Amino acid sequence: MNCEPTNRRLITLPKQPPRTRPVTIAQAKQYLGKAEEFLASAKDDLAQGRMIAATSSAVHAGINAGDVVTAVRSGQRSAGDAHSQAMELLRASGPDGVVLAKDLRRLVALKPKAEYDPSDIALGTARQAVEAADRCVRIARRVFASRR
Repeated sequence: MNCEPTNRRLITLPKQPPRTRPVTIAQAKQYLGKAEEFLASAKDDLAQGRMIAATSSAVHAGINAGDVVTAVRSGQRSAGDAHSQAMELLRASGPDGVVLAKDLRRLVALKPKAEYDPSDIALGTARQAVEAADRCVRIARRVFASRR
């Protein structure tokens, strides 16, 4: 096998359009319930000193909160593999989506460490994650309540 470098040029693939799935208001309500449940779990885990579980639950609370906002505002949620596509859909969902996307971006950045990395998570990091998730869920509640 030849390990010599080649002079091949790398090509940039075209950006894929965001994949989405239609979401009903009934399903948005279910996503809100999931967001609230994950947030409650994150708060309990934080109080019990379970930083990894608190952070992971906070991430999932934020993801589900984002699904609520995009569902109410556009009737869809992101179905792509990349969380960046969900951020794009959120930012297109009005001012609440823009604010939620900022917190969700920070939360999603913690997902690999919380779920796949063997390292511990510091108390301060877990606390910030739970606070961000709380803000996301509050936005989701407000957006869901305003749909009428």
